[in-house]
Amino acid sequence: MADPSLRSPSGTPLRSPLRSPDTTLPFLREEVRRMWEEGKAKPLPDDLLSPLPTKRTRTYSATARAQAGPVFMGVCKNFSRSQGHGFIQPSDGGEEIFVHISDIEGEYVPVEGDEVTYKVCKIPPKNLKVQAVEVKITHLNPGTKHETWSGQIVSL
Repeated sequence: MADPSLRSPSGTPLRSPLRSPDTTLPFLREEVRRMWEEGKAKPLPDDLLSPLPTKRTRTYSATARAQAGPVFMGVCKNFSRSQGHGFIQPSDGGEEIFVHISDIEGEYVPVEGDEVTYKVCKIPPKNLKVQAVEVKITHLNPGTKHETWSGQIVSL
């Protein structure tokens, strides 16, 4: 319990909470509870982490290794802006390489057929697969509509 002689700036005595403070925002918690009771949504587990490292969550050492690595060329096989990821087909053949939206550099959202350059970074925990980082579009696929990150459609 708090010292009874301690007072808040408004003059009311300070007291310890009876339970630990809730760290979630009450209006969001209430909205999810209401939607769950109405059958519109199921409760989600707290703090699900993505198994794929994004530009924000990649470690410094993994970033340094990727930056020091060679630059590869490939063609965008597909990319979904709404899902936030896509795949690149390497020019030398081989398995498709995953690319996250945070690793795309440049003004345009990649579309199928765009030629790109990229570096690779291993995906933990086993480091058996790689993902593309520092992806830059070098040649836009002619005859297709391209979208900028701000949402403007450009026909080339």
